[in-house]
Amino acid sequence: MTRVSEAQAQDLVARIFCQVGVRFDMANDAAAMLTMTEMMGIGTHGLARVSNYVDRIKAGGVNPDAMPLITTPAPALRIIDGQNGLGAAVTLQATKAAMEAARGAGIGAAFCRGSSHLGALAPHLYLAAQAGFAAIITTNTAPMIAPAGGRDAVIGNAPFGLAVPDANGTPVILDIALSVAARSKVRQAAEADLAIPETWATDANGHPTTDAKAAMGGLMQAIGGAKGANLALCLDLLAGGLSGAAMLSEIPNANLRPDAVANVGHMIVLIDAACLLSQDALASRMSDARNLIENGRRVDLSVAIRMPGARAIAALHKAQGEGFDIAPALLAELEGMVAG
Repeated sequence: MTRVSEAQAQDLVARIFCQVGVRFDMANDAAAMLTMTEMMGIGTHGLARVSNYVDRIKAGGVNPDAMPLITTPAPALRIIDGQNGLGAAVTLQATKAAMEAARGAGIGAAFCRGSSHLGALAPHLYLAAQAGFAAIITTNTAPMIAPAGGRDAVIGNAPFGLAVPDANGTPVILDIALSVAARSKVRQAAEADLAIPETWATDANGHPTTDAKAAMGGLMQAIGGAKGANLALCLDLLAGGLSGAAMLSEIPNANLRPDAVANVGHMIVLIDAACLLSQDALASRMSDARNLIENGRRVDLSVAIRMPGARAIAALHKAQGEGFDIAPALLAELEGMVAG
């Protein structure tokens, strides 16, 4: 492994995006989010995604010249037209717009259309929480889950995030997809010719499978069965339906069609915690909650009970101070993209 700093990684990724025509500020925003994702230990959605995004830009599926347009239809609402830009950058601008709305009204929401693959929600949740906001973020994706009782992929895995700020400095962050496992994990298993748990996915006929390659031609299974599928459906209607973006099976699979315009939708809802509690009161309540959760009896004494997001935030803080490790092959690929 090779150790790099946050600044080195962010600069490298920004230069890659700029080299394929992405506007400087959008390139920097996307690079910052992808680097933070990597620093949080979410490698499947971090720097490994850069090559895929570049391929989509070159194929015409993502607009390098995008500059999101933000309108204010009501005091606490913002609508963002991402102009088919890089999803991580569009979402960062939308999160900042929601912050502005929430500071004025106590609660604010931003709805995005014309965006592309968002990536991990965790960095956006963290930035919102560090600014004092509780957050709800969701996005829709290309379909990979069948509706309850169905066998056709109509619903995305609806990544869903929650954050609660903590005046003590460590917010609670939950970033999950509503499939049992991320499709990227199935893809990695297929590439490595490894088996997967039969609870993760089905084959093309809708039957559970341990064959990762067969699963890539089938469906992901939703958490909680029909409940998870219906929750993913409703989140898609919020992120895509209300924003005017594509929804459900209207969203193309960009891995199969990198030239297709995805028109992905996002929803960011923020609550200014300072309007509800003083910093001291919030710190006290979060401390009480942490003690109740972390000091409970453990099933396995060697495995600590953690608040959601604790591991990712600890990894981020360590990486900010010490740098972080990246596989030499990935680093060489990224450096080659700049040199090429």
